Amino acid sequence: METYKEELARSLAETGAIFFEQGLVLKDGRPTPYFVNMARFNTGRLVLGMGRFFAQMMTAKGLSSQVDVILGPSYKGSAIALATSIALWEEYGRDLPFEYDRKEAKTHGEASKIKSLLVNQTLFDGCRIFVVDDVATSMGTKIELLEKIADEAGARGIACQVTGVGIAVDREQTTAVYDAAGRVVEGRRGADAIAEFEARTGVPVYAVAGIREIVAYLHEKRIPLRINGESRPMDAATKAEFDRYVAIYGVTQRP
Repeated sequence: METYKEELARSLAETGAIFFEQGLVLKDGRPTPYFVNMARFNTGRLVLGMGRFFAQMMTAKGLSSQVDVILGPSYKGSAIALATSIALWEEYGRDLPFEYDRKEAKTHGEASKIKSLLVNQTLFDGCRIFVVDDVATSMGTKIELLEKIADEAGARGIACQVTGVGIAVDREQTTAVYDAAGRVVEGRRGADAIAEFEARTGVPVYAVAGIREIVAYLHEKRIPLRINGESRPMDAATKAEFDRYVAIYGVTQRP
């Protein structure tokens, strides 16, 4: 396991961003034994650390030399884009602009003639864009972001290429399945949203780390994390519960 993945796992445990608790429910309605809340990276030290994890992942995979702009979708992704840009400069001497999108197009000032969907106006003809964000669920927001980029490029008469999407943690989980009444069907495996996104868009998705390797590392190294309200190393029962959950809802493990 790469050092940056180990450091991410430790940071997730340290901040309480990853925790196990009885009775947790995902936004899609399914029960889950654990949750990852990246909003816990909420100080200068922590968010810059997150930027370093992305910069290290991009460099390890040979991506940083294929990127001209780091773009993070608002809101959480914008802080990650800034931190990643700083980390790439500080650690690797790559001085890349960062960008983030607006919820509504700007129509005044420098955007009086062209409705601007991006804040920093860093795109240029032929630029290669790498998108960074905290997590990926349905990938719907990533599709919307690609559409915004295409609209911005079209309005400016330039060509842009999204070379990849980076996420901090891959839950490695399928989407929910619902019955005719719209109720979630527990125990049923849905689609692999990331694989479908890649097939639809041709844009590869890269994770700093997958949830299986994060949990395995925390368990093996007996690193304290929040479990049912107390900080302690992961016990065998908690690890077994996680393994059962992944066996039901997990996607095929990614390379």
